[in-house]
Amino acid sequence: MHGETLPAVPVRVTEIIAEYQTKADAAEDAIAAFRAAQDALGMAATVRGKYVRSMVNDRVSADARALRCNLLESGWRALYDRMQIDRLASAADKRRFERLFADPPALTIPNVREHFGDFILRPRFNILRGLAEVFCSLDPAYKSHNNVKIGTARLPKRIILSGVGSYGSYGRDKLRDVLNALAAYQGKPPVDHLEFGPLDALHGIWGHVAGEVRFDTRAVTTLRNGKDEEVWLPARGVMVRKFKNGNAHVFFDRPELDDINRALAEFYGDVLPDTPEAPEAKQPGTAVAKDLQFYPTPKKVIDEILSAVGVEAPQEWRRDEFKPLHVLEPSCGDGRIMDEIRKRGHRAIGYEVHPGRAYQARARNNAVLTGNFLEQTPAPEFDRVIMNPPFYGRHYVKHVRHALKFLKPGGVLVSVLPATAHYDNKELEGRWEDLPVASFAESGTNIPTGYLIIRAED
Repeated sequence: MHGETLPAVPVRVTEIIAEYQTKADAAEDAIAAFRAAQDALGMAATVRGKYVRSMVNDRVSADARALRCNLLESGWRALYDRMQIDRLASAADKRRFERLFADPPALTIPNVREHFGDFILRPRFNILRGLAEVFCSLDPAYKSHNNVKIGTARLPKRIILSGVGSYGSYGRDKLRDVLNALAAYQGKPPVDHLEFGPLDALHGIWGHVAGEVRFDTRAVTTLRNGKDEEVWLPARGVMVRKFKNGNAHVFFDRPELDDINRALAEFYGDVLPDTPEAPEAKQPGTAVAKDLQFYPTPKKVIDEILSAVGVEAPQEWRRDEFKPLHVLEPSCGDGRIMDEIRKRGHRAIGYEVHPGRAYQARARNNAVLTGNFLEQTPAPEFDRVIMNPPFYGRHYVKHVRHALKFLKPGGVLVSVLPATAHYDNKELEGRWEDLPVASFAESGTNIPTGYLIIRAED
């Protein structure tokens, strides 16, 4: 075996935590040894203790508390590297982890599982989510369930970035996030800052078009006033055209565009065909959609939509002024939205066509009628309508339009809807707000969603 290099043995998470704990326990001894070494150095530079000058620029101070703080952050960062979270985390996740490392919790197995566990258990989900997050922040077309179906040619072949300056600029960081998200999906290493050298060199060049940088299979080619320069770099499959005003156009090669298409189609899935071809989209009347897919509304979404239309709990100092709202929830499912409405002190009634779910909602002490909401006679008696209607075949349009008839003058409706309702179909008018990517992941779908707020006329 002499002269051979043995493969490195992977370090276990428990070993990193054990090393941290051992060193944390020995912090006082380490500080004492450090101070003893300083004293020994001073003695080594004197004869009979006759002091001349310090052997260090300044006497360095250190204490066990600072050592343990540094050690704790180092332990978390070591685990982050060991578990290769950098290759799985989205740009938003990475910023969140930087905040975590600035004030880290105790380094324990439960805490590591809480913050990193999902990346290990669902690596592909997190890679796809990261790609969806960064692209959805660039162009509404990437939020369209219809546009990203495999084989469609509707995705933009370029994106437009603003503020693409030198290191640390907003647009440059956004481009880095785009390339890293695509690299994670393609199994490539993250972008190295050296790869941006040719792009950074274009900063400040005179002329309308400052220049172009092409990341291709051979190199990065820089076009500057007709002069070509080449720097060998890994493939990225994009061409960046940078303008003097700081804007940049990023063009994707065909393989990269196909990868974006495939990744988003896989992430969004095909469980909610919100398409013009869906049969139910062309059927008038009150027929219930054949596919009664049920996707419960997550707690975070419930909290956001209720707060958005003023369904709040009474403030203690204004409790005497509190007036409970009368709230309707069509298609209330198992009653979880109604639970939260009642917790906030308001009155709620719901309709649910599925007998089993209607029973579940009533079992939680909610007032629920079993029946098809579209067949109920409207009565304008509600202050608020809160709804997450069926999406299938744009079935939601009929539900929202019917629900508006139940509002009092000045009342407000809020409805969770697929993003295509706003960005593609535009059949409903109101104020639109996007929900975060994968807001319904815990319910079994990653389809892009948002919510629409409509106020009834006074």
